[in-house]
Formats: sequence, C-alpha cells, structure tokens
Amino acid sequence: MSLRARLAEDPILVAPGVYDALTAALAAEAGFEALYLSGAAVAYTRLGRPDIGLTSATEMADTMALIADRVSLPVIIDADTGFGNALNAQRTMRMYERAGAAALQVEDQSYPKRCGHLADKSLIPQAEMAGKIGAMAEARASDETLIIARTDAIAVEGIDAAFARAEAYIAAGADALFIEAPRSGDEMTRVAQTFGDRIPLLANMVEGGATPISSAEDLQSMGFSIVIFPGGIVRALAKTAQDYYASLAQNGSNRPFGDRMFDFGGLNEVIGTPEMLAEGRKWDGSDG
Repeated sequence: MSLRARLAEDPILVAPGVYDALTAALAAEAGFEALYLSGAAVAYTRLGRPDIGLTSATEMADTMALIADRVSLPVIIDADTGFGNALNAQRTMRMYERAGAAALQVEDQSYPKRCGHLADKSLIPQAEMAGKIGAMAEARASDETLIIARTDAIAVEGIDAAFARAEAYIAAGADALFIEAPRSGDEMTRVAQTFGDRIPLLANMVEGGATPISSAEDLQSMGFSIVIFPGGIVRALAKTAQDYYASLAQNGSNRPFGDRMFDFGGLNEVIGTPEMLAEGRKWDGSDG
C-alpha cells in the first residue's frame, strides 16, 4: 500500500524518528508502518550539533539511501526549506525521491532554518512558499511521492496567519499539512477542526517542546492522520550513552553496565548477522 493510500485509512499513522539504517531497522522490527527521517536527529548524531540549518541536502539524501537499502517501509524525510529557492527545492525533490523517500516535508522558514520549537524563527513570504510547493510537485517523478507542507507561522505571525498560509499551501498542491508548534490543546483542536476533513494532518510530538504531548489515540480523535516523534530516539540514546560513558570512566569496565546493553552475540542477532552470512554462503558455492 502506498503512503497516500494509507493516509486515507484509520488508524492514525505513527512514524517514529530515525537517523540511520540501524534505528530504521529497529523501528521496522517493532512493527511501525512508516518512518520519519528527522533532519534534527541527523544534525544531532552526524554533526553533534543543534538543528539550526547546518545539515546539508546531500547528507540527508545519503542517509535516506542507506535507510532505503535496509528497510522497505515508506519514509517521510525532512526537507527543511528545500535548501534554498524553488529551484533548490526542485533539486531536493529529485535527490530525495531517487534516494527512496515516500514523502518530503518542506517548511516556510527562511534559510538557514532552525528547529520549529526554538525561538526567533523567521519566514519567507507566503507566495514564495506556495511557489516552492508548486515547483516541487512539478519536479517529482511520481505522484505517489507526497509533499507535506509545514508552516511555522504560529510562533512568528500567530495562528490566524498560520491558517491563511495553510490555505495557500493546500491550493498550491500540498498533499498533507503540518502546522508546527501549536501551543495548547485548544490550538491543536482548532487546527484539526479547520483542516482535518480536507487534507491529512501531521502532528509533531517533541519532548519538552511547545506543543503538549498527546497520545496517538488522542490525536486521531482530534482529526490528525500522522504523528511523528522525530527526536525521541536521540534523546533516549543520548541519555543512555551519557550514562554508559560515565560508568565506563568510573569503573574501567563495562561489567556494571552489562544489563543495559547487548553483548556481541546479542547485537549480531538483532542486526541479522547469521541470516546475512547464510545468504552469502548460498551464492558463493560453499553450500554445494
């Protein structure tokens, strides 16, 4: 089933954030139907830097290609601002689509952008963003590759301006809508009541961010079609890594941390080493 077809059905699609092939494989094994390749998570892990527009389109496309080689789930990829004007956005569409993305999320911040839950964002004009969406739609190779239009206007211009921008982005050809960082349950409900019966809506759950954390079930009841948890895996692993390194530095051994980590065989089992070695033997003639 295509991502477009899946979004027309219940229940709400839960797309966990991933940042490499390992996290993608683990998420797929857990039973998710789709993944979200987070630009923030790639910045955190590949660069060790904040989500302030430092990650390049090439780094994201390379990561997307590695994930597509590992799992078959549809991936929503963070395209930031398209990395420039409409021509840049078209190139980003082509790059990401070739790399295996099922949907591109593009936003109306100025470049370089910053995390939607950080302060002091700035926006490009509404008409320019609508032009980017139209240009991306024209550049895509398949109509099954979705464009998710994100507006960050609530924090900059207010919710009414965000709704006006959302209307323009729908008219420009967006396949789904992402109104970033509603500040309360009432604002989330207003978003869903205004747009939920016209276009799939995406909700973004950021631990400690501007939007109240809600369950997938509650978001579905409001009228949302997709919920992403983009950076949760990095926050979880960073806390574990911090504890691991502190334990190793203090004890000079991994033994005290052993019950919180895989051993050599355990990790190989998770990543499929026995199966891959068997597959290799099938083709090298060693099995007769």
